[in-house]
Amino acid sequence: MARSHSPERKRIMEARLNVLGEPLAPCSENPVTGFFRDGCCNTSREDVGLHVVCVRVTAEFLSFSKSRGNDLSTPHVEFGFPGLKPGDQWCLCAARWQEALEAGKAPRVVLQATHAAALRVVKLKDLKAYAIDLV
Repeated sequence: MARSHSPERKRIMEARLNVLGEPLAPCSENPVTGFFRDGCCNTSREDVGLHVVCVRVTAEFLSFSKSRGNDLSTPHVEFGFPGLKPGDQWCLCAARWQEALEAGKAPRVVLQATHAAALRVVKLKDLKAYAIDLV
């Protein structure tokens, strides 16, 4: 007889899937990203910002984000944050990506490293339109 998984175990297993329903791939280890600073766009209840969209930042996006009060380009060594430069990959808040999309400033997305939880905020068709890794 097959053993069933507890609801908590099932939630943890589902938590590591990307928007394509596959295992979540790493986003970036240089700079190290993610809510847990583990290189992946993993999330949990504590991640109120939902840092789950793996993006490749551009100068245009960094400028846009700064204009919205989230300066991602200035280093903050006290927090171990080196500051981002164009070409870096980063786990971005899903709501910020959606906001950038609506403003015409959305950065490209790595679908394999974008957590399935992003679909609570953004549409898969929109993510796919900005995908770097869609074949």
